[in-house]
Amino acid sequence: MPHFSIEYSANLDIRVDMAALCEVVRKAAGETGIFPIGGIRVRAIRCEHYAIADGKTDYGFVAMLLRLGEGRDLPARQKAGEHVFKALSAYLEPVFAGSKFALSFDMQINDAATSWKRNNIHDALKAKTP
Repeated sequence: MPHFSIEYSANLDIRVDMAALCEVVRKAAGETGIFPIGGIRVRAIRCEHYAIADGKTDYGFVAMLLRLGEGRDLPARQKAGEHVFKALSAYLEPVFAGSKFALSFDMQINDAATSWKRNNIHDALKAKTP
């Protein structure tokens, strides 16, 4: 259950291809080797209304949250998180270079006792494997 939710300031629409950003995160998550491919979800949510720092309207932000199921130790989570953050940071380097911008990434571990899921994508992926 690696679900990435990316909130971003609406003023980034003219500077960032959000579909490509989602693909960067999806690919990097898969490269870590600790997330089941069939469980990876990446979504970008445009924040139309926001206020940043001293209120200047040209500031932007991307805030990414990874919701993750239990079962991975801290070193594995840290290594995976660093890999994903590095890929995301590299993709957004032009935004940092050309504007005032804030990027954040946090992981949240979901308690298995209070997290329900239903997913047949895993079976579909297994069926495609020769």
